[in-house]
Amino acid sequence: MYTPKGTLDRDAQLRQYAPLVHRIAHLMIARLPASVELDDLIQVGMIGLAEALARYEPSMGVQFETFASQRIRGAMLDELREADWLSRGSRKLQKDIEGAIHRLEQRLQRPPRESEIAEELGMTLAQYHEALSRLRGTQLVYLEDLGNKGEDEEGFLDRYLPEDRDADPERLLADQRMRAALVEAIAKLPEREQYVMSMYYEHDMNLKEIAAVLGVTESRVSQLHSQAVARLRAKLREH
Repeated sequence: MYTPKGTLDRDAQLRQYAPLVHRIAHLMIARLPASVELDDLIQVGMIGLAEALARYEPSMGVQFETFASQRIRGAMLDELREADWLSRGSRKLQKDIEGAIHRLEQRLQRPPRESEIAEELGMTLAQYHEALSRLRGTQLVYLEDLGNKGEDEEGFLDRYLPEDRDADPERLLADQRMRAALVEAIAKLPEREQYVMSMYYEHDMNLKEIAAVLGVTESRVSQLHSQAVARLRAKLREH
């Protein structure tokens, strides 16, 4: 992609790789609170793409898309780190839902239904669904978070969108144990929630794509995702 003068056409390259930015933004948005706008992520991601185009050299030994994906995601995370978009109220609501699920599982010896969780929380079913929608993304399971007791002592992104920490052998071993527990916990989710988790995490499908498969709205998929992760967090905190 060169201009008539023989120089690289940056605009054409940006257009070519813009779908990569959109893909990363759509995958990331489901992991973030509803206050985060998709368009904002895309705009920041395009800046990351432009930086990747300016800095990439074939001699680096990696494919451009791999290099660009890292720069795009990094730009999005840097922007999110500068914003204060997770309230203490949201954290409390998250913990309340996890606690309700844990208590019900202990009493019922089975996964509780949505109506039962709502009743345990003193909410109507509609209020519970609204709460799940507000918590979109704030409950995503990360192994580092599940092993951390002092949640309020570090930033949200440090727990939920962590950097690569594989260099720590002790942490890696703990992660391997937690992954085994996670696989077991996912197998015990209600069937529809298993489908959502599988399509999102194993097949990299976004909320719109999952909604089309299940025949529900994107909002409902978001609720099912939040509820599934709340169940997993409640279960995995036992490990």
